[in-house]
Amino acid sequence: MERKSRKIVLIIALFLGAVILIAVLGHYPVVIMDALTLQAASGFTVHVPAGRILFEPVLGLLLFFNRSLYALTEVPYALAWLFVFYLIRMVWKGAGIREKKVRKAWFGGRVVDIPVVAGGLLTLFVVMIFIRLPGNTIVNKTPDAVLVTTHCHTEYSHDGLISQKSLWRWMKRNGFDAFFITDHNNHNKTLQFVQLQRQGAFPAAPLVMCGEEFSGSNHLSLLGLQVPFTSKGFPDSLAVDTTHARGGAVIVNHWFDGEHMTLEYYRDLGADGFEIENTATDRYYPRNIYHKIRNFCEQNHLIMNGGLDFHGYGNVCSLWNAFDIPGWHKMDPVAKEETILEVLRKRDQSHLKVLLYHDRPYYDKKNLIFRPFITLYNYFRTLGLFQVLSWVGWMLVLTWFLMRHAIRREDEKNIFTGRLISVSGIISALFLLALALNYFLRYRKVTDYNTIYPEYARMFCFIGLGLFIYSLVVFWIRAKKKL
Repeated sequence: MERKSRKIVLIIALFLGAVILIAVLGHYPVVIMDALTLQAASGFTVHVPAGRILFEPVLGLLLFFNRSLYALTEVPYALAWLFVFYLIRMVWKGAGIREKKVRKAWFGGRVVDIPVVAGGLLTLFVVMIFIRLPGNTIVNKTPDAVLVTTHCHTEYSHDGLISQKSLWRWMKRNGFDAFFITDHNNHNKTLQFVQLQRQGAFPAAPLVMCGEEFSGSNHLSLLGLQVPFTSKGFPDSLAVDTTHARGGAVIVNHWFDGEHMTLEYYRDLGADGFEIENTATDRYYPRNIYHKIRNFCEQNHLIMNGGLDFHGYGNVCSLWNAFDIPGWHKMDPVAKEETILEVLRKRDQSHLKVLLYHDRPYYDKKNLIFRPFITLYNYFRTLGLFQVLSWVGWMLVLTWFLMRHAIRREDEKNIFTGRLISVSGIISALFLLALALNYFLRYRKVTDYNTIYPEYARMFCFIGLGLFIYSLVVFWIRAKKKL
């Protein structure tokens, strides 16, 4: 046992030594980058919340993988690798058992655990994508920059999973001074929410403004809407003209996602500009298309902005529009909104920067299956002193736990491990069932607008129920055998 304890200490010591060396010698600073100059934007820094530092080995890793450039592809790959490592360890350890009968029984127990482990990894994916974890936030040290997003959704969109008030709180936590809600093809509910804020029902900062994402030949953000109207059945030209007639601005959203019509088509239509970045799914799209949009906008005096495109799930906040507006805090809500719209209508790029959270080198989509290992290395490169200390503290706790586990008899270890896996499966299942219930209850309030709530509620309910029954049966059988 002493030999095994020394081995545990040595492995963890080597791991911590590697973490410290990577963090110090290969340090990669986290910065707020100007998406148009590709340089660090002066006046903006990153704040790491104390709660995240306290649980850095868990929260830090989850958030860093969530911020992967192609997260919806890379995160499943990372979890798949964890599953592969579990299977390899299972085979390796089982192969070392000499007695055939014992080996067969041991493998039988581990095979029973496979569905529970898979369910736990799926639950981890759900946590990373659907739970709004407390990520790092932007710090605005400039005198006149106002942080705004022109593209986000609530549960009044067919694919939104966040209430209006929760979205307002999320925007406040992520450093925004103002934001347009652009629900799909409707804005009546947004107008009501705007009026509630203007009437003092909740604080005036961040400022809520009304928009709509119009679905025509491409998605267009109609910004600064002041009166209700129904855009269903509108041709592109009527949607643009109606918005402009009411003093609003029109932005072409994620044109690079399909390129439905030419850039010239939207210029001639009267659009005020294009999204140059959008972080709803991938953090980046092919750079040749980026340069195509940028050059076109510069040549035709069109504004470029960033589309956060937040739906209540997906990537952690990593994009802001910084409007240069002196005296912002002295303005009333109407003047604030008008000043933002004026920058967009005049297409004045000198008063608008697109800011991106930058914490790793750029890479393309080649060989993403192996990218999780590089992402892990890049994560350790970004750690600061207190984050490293958090890792040291938790590794000491892990060392203590593993050394206590090492002194157990082999049969006790198997019982303990089996129960631990079964209990984790039950907890994972209860989490999925609770999330399904929450989505179902939310859907009852927005049935005329939302279609994604029932879709995910059913999926999480079926998976959670199956995982709960299976894990409970396995736990009961093992408890009965122990007795």
